[in-house]
Amino acid sequence: MEDKILYRKESYEIVGAAMEVHNVIGCGFTEPLYQEALEKEFQLRGIPYEREKIYYVNYKGKMLGKEYRADFVCYDKIIVELKAVSEFVEEHYAQVYNYLKASGLDLGLLVNFGKSKLEYERIPCVTKWNK
Repeated sequence: MEDKILYRKESYEIVGAAMEVHNVIGCGFTEPLYQEALEKEFQLRGIPYEREKIYYVNYKGKMLGKEYRADFVCYDKIIVELKAVSEFVEEHYAQVYNYLKASGLDLGLLVNFGKSKLEYERIPCVTKWNK
């Protein structure tokens, strides 16, 4: 039987690292602190990543000047966007969708450290899935 969950193992490892950060630090801090702690946890677990990876949008063969910075790209294929908010809002999802479109990657993880329990969502690239 074929596994229908895109990048299951890699996503599991990323979320596990985020859970460890949340278990150790808890909620109530700002996003940059969680970003730094998660980077350390990725290093401890040997999860390959690039922090604050920059993407540009291609418009009719020309690169536009506006840059998008993904908090992390893990395994060269998963966008990881961190938040420290009371709840996700539409703008958070739109941000991940835009990163996916600009990067050409297939999966984003939206991770929220702002609650007493870690919150995360898997976000597939809709432009690829709806063709």
